[in-house]
Parts: sequence; C-alpha cells; structure tokens
Amino acid sequence: MGQTFNIYCDESCHLEHDDQEVMVLGAVWCLEDKAREAFVRLREIREAHGLARAFEIKWTKVSPAQVEFYRDVLDYFFDDDDLCFRAIVIPNKSKLRHSAFGQTHDEWYYKMYFDMLKVIFSPDARYRVYLDYKDTQGPTKVEHLHQIMSNNMYDFSHQIVERMQLVRSHEVELLQLADLLIGAIAYANRGLTGSTAKTTLVSRMRERSGYSLTKTTLYRENKVNLLRWQAREESSG
Repeated sequence: MGQTFNIYCDESCHLEHDDQEVMVLGAVWCLEDKAREAFVRLREIREAHGLARAFEIKWTKVSPAQVEFYRDVLDYFFDDDDLCFRAIVIPNKSKLRHSAFGQTHDEWYYKMYFDMLKVIFSPDARYRVYLDYKDTQGPTKVEHLHQIMSNNMYDFSHQIVERMQLVRSHEVELLQLADLLIGAIAYANRGLTGSTAKTTLVSRMRERSGYSLTKTTLYRENKVNLLRWQAREESSG
C-alpha cells in the first residue's frame, strides 16, 4: 500500500423530512502527515483575527463581524495545494421516490455517501475517514457505511479504507473547514442572498475555484470537485 490520506466528511440537510430541498454531502481530504500542519495553520488564522482558540469555524456562524476571518480561511484552503474538496449536491429531495427502488432514505443516503467518496479513493492508497458526530445512531450508521464502501471495492480486509469513525467537529479543524465549504455550496445551490457576509464568501469561492458551484465539474478536478446529482422524475434512481 502507498500513502495514507485523511478524509473529513460533513453534510447539510440530509434528513428526509427537514423542509429543505437541497442536500449536500462533502469532504476535505489531504495526506495524513499534512493534516497536523493544516490544523496549526487554521488555529493561527483564528488567533490572527483575535478569536478564541475554541472558536468553531462553522457556516451557520458566518456574520459580518467575522467575514474577513472566514475569507482568510477560504483563501488558505485555495492557497494550500495539499487540501482538496469534493461534494455531491442533491438539488431537490422532493423528487426522491425511495419506494420505487425498495429502499429507505438511510439506504439511499449511504449510496450517496459512496458516490461522493468513490472519486477520492485509489486502490493503491490507504484512507482514514472521519465524520461529524450527529446523534446516538451515528456509530451504527458509520459501521454500516464502512461495510458498504469496503464491499463495493472488494476491500473485505479494510486495506484501502482502514478506518471510518465519528469525531466531534469542535475538536477537528479540517472537519470545520468541510462544514464551511459545504455551507457555501448549499447556499449557492439554494439561490440564497439574504446574508451579505455569506454571499461574499460564496462569491469568493466562485472566484478562487473558477466554478459556478451549481454545476458538475470535470471528473478529475481535485481542488473543488462537484457532482450535481439528479433523481429520475419517476423514481429515486
């Protein structure tokens, strides 16, 4: 086996009945030995803006008072060649018809997670996947997701995806970065403009990435790789 990568995953509006049409799953990843360097740099940016060490980078906390801080975080992501981002956008959950495929929303969710991550995986590398702790059902779901991914890659001994575990986002800076990038993608795909601070960050991400954030990118794009997934009208596909 070759190099080891860490993948930090988060999601926005993944629940079936949350009154939100747009759902986003996303991940930031880098070589394992580069992760510590990124943690330190993000803490330095936080301190440079006079924010407490415990201040959590989070899309829902974006405000005019911290917009310069969040813009510096975005710029750091784009300036650091070691950091990559991948997201899958489901633009309209109301079109999902799970019963037509004999599946539950959770089962479909696992399929989407696999579709999001499979582009990242290479058979000659190792991966350690970290997901944000959401609820008490999380450990069971993560174990099932790990099994599904490994089986799909014939990785029955977990030599490719070595580890998949839950972590607390407030303790992991790169998971917080994933939350910020996912938030910007979701905001753009919802067509929202109510927050000047958030609109500023979406514009900055569009400028730095060269993408609209609302369309599928090239398959081999590494920095900001997006898939806009579409359900078939008559089913959940």
